[in-house]
Amino acid sequence: MSYFALAAVELVLLGLLSGLAGTLVVLRRRSFFAVALSHATFPGGVVFAIAGWNLLLGQALFALLLVLLMTLLGRIPGQGRQVTSGVVLSFGFALGTLLASLNPGLGIPVEALLVGSPLSVAPSDVIATSAVLVAVLAALALTGRRILFHTFDPVGFTAAGFRAWPIELAVTGVIAASVVVAMPAVGAILGVAVIIGPAAAAQALTDRITWIPPLASAIGVAGGLGGLWLSRELGIAAGGAVGLTITALFLLAVMVRGIRRSGSARRRRADRAGGKFATVGA
Repeated sequence: MSYFALAAVELVLLGLLSGLAGTLVVLRRRSFFAVALSHATFPGGVVFAIAGWNLLLGQALFALLLVLLMTLLGRIPGQGRQVTSGVVLSFGFALGTLLASLNPGLGIPVEALLVGSPLSVAPSDVIATSAVLVAVLAALALTGRRILFHTFDPVGFTAAGFRAWPIELAVTGVIAASVVVAMPAVGAILGVAVIIGPAAAAQALTDRITWIPPLASAIGVAGGLGGLWLSRELGIAAGGAVGLTITALFLLAVMVRGIRRSGSARRRRADRAGGKFATVGA
């Protein structure tokens, strides 16, 4: 398989993943957490790069450690998720930067952790993304109903006798795994946009929760393949092209929502005006 075809397969898988993990991020308002996690796994990749081991494995192991840390910190009274995410973001990125500065000879591998490239993914990266996609599907099949219950009615969820921390751990694990496997293709900086952008665009297009995952997957696949095609035709960086394409699709979705709402408002005003004229005529 050529490097371009391999990149296309990876981006299709990430697009499908964005319909699942991205929907969780958007509905549960975990965007900042996803950003924090993507940057905070930086030192795991650096440590494994120093040791000459697989960078993705290092990031995955460090992400697991951070998930457990965030779950524990989130249970401290008075400490919100945003505060916890901010602390972990600062700690992780600072540690990664320090380790990278102490080992300047690493150069390209460390840079790849931040920006990535769809055209440089290996078959092992595609296998890892496929495995995460299957695992996320299985996890959501088992816990999806409870996750939705907790998302929209946390008080009722607790009153029904359920514990919140297993749901938090499952959601955090899904997001962490998705962010980590996206890094070889688009890096820590653009990985969050690829995972969250399609789901945010889908949410702008529909008010029905059941429509958000399939719409997000379609937008994610279209954005990934469209950006890859633009990178080949225009000779520009593939990761940047993918990120900009998904951003453009999100802005287009927001514009469509604005037009639809404006049209609905005009129709309501016309209906009210018609009702007043009918009353006066009577």
